[in-house]
Amino acid sequence: MTIIDRAAIEELRTDFRRDLPVLQGSGIAGRFDAKAVDCPFVFRHDGLFHMMYVGFDGDGYQTALATSPDLLAWTYRGMMLERLDDPSRWDRVGAAGSWILLESDELHAVPALRKVDGKYWMVYHAYPEVGYEAGGAVMGLAYCEDESLLRWTRLDRPIFAYEGGADWERGGLYKCCVIRHAEKYWMFYNAKDKDEWPWVEQTGAAWSDDLVHWTRCPENPVLQALDNSFYRQYFSDPCIKFHAGRWYDFGFGFDGKHAQGALAVSEDLLRWECLPEPWLPAGGPGALDETHAHKSSVISWNGTLYHFYCACRPAREGDPAVIDYGGGSREFRCIAVAASRPWAADGIPGADAQ
Repeated sequence: MTIIDRAAIEELRTDFRRDLPVLQGSGIAGRFDAKAVDCPFVFRHDGLFHMMYVGFDGDGYQTALATSPDLLAWTYRGMMLERLDDPSRWDRVGAAGSWILLESDELHAVPALRKVDGKYWMVYHAYPEVGYEAGGAVMGLAYCEDESLLRWTRLDRPIFAYEGGADWERGGLYKCCVIRHAEKYWMFYNAKDKDEWPWVEQTGAAWSDDLVHWTRCPENPVLQALDNSFYRQYFSDPCIKFHAGRWYDFGFGFDGKHAQGALAVSEDLLRWECLPEPWLPAGGPGALDETHAHKSSVISWNGTLYHFYCACRPAREGDPAVIDYGGGSREFRCIAVAASRPWAADGIPGADAQ
């Protein structure tokens, strides 16, 4: 029996895409974002919208912060997690911010940051080798007491690793989402079954009382890849929100060619049902998201649902930043946004838009 209410999810659609990047790589050698930007996480803090995001410089990920008054015009503010000049660190290659604890996981609540013991808390992941997501990543925890959100202290050891996990996650971990439910922290994370391509990525859950010690859910993976579907190879990058009595995961699926936004529904966070069609499909030829539309962050503001995501297409002449994967594969990767209402001439979604 399906738990998906087609009528109820219509209000969650974000069919109106901006055809310009929200943020893109600088193309400047030596900068953290020389090759690309990725993985948006959007929230409200100190009277402004903030976006945590990662940049790729050819060696690894680093995490930056941008702010906006209106969710459209974004200004770089500084680094949150930089590469460390310490060869003994497990996260020496770089650190990719995944999630910061929020006050509420309600879809239409203002996504303000939650303090625990007087600190803000971020979960991040780090890869062990130089290159694009090279090797099996593990997760760390960092805290911040500074309201500018630019000075983070990292714990010395990882808090969650693939070693000791089940077969489905033994190739390494990826991006996570952390929510608070039933007096516990729930971490949803995707992982791969092996380090050699092609691998399968799926999403599991773990619980904690303190953000440091985690117990894996015995039903893992709770969001599985499914043969003959648009998520037959990956079901990845969870972004979980609560709305009208149900939980929604704005994750993504990958079929071997395109990564596309997915929508899965659950009543208890353990049993999930995914829509059979992509929720945020890849775009047409020439679109920002011609190849991939994935890695979502959703925020509701003034009656509009904004859906930030990583958009990818083949690189072309004039692109400011490009990832060269070798073998002739070159990609333009940026952060894009779609909305639940049409975009007006002034750039703000609304009923008067043409």
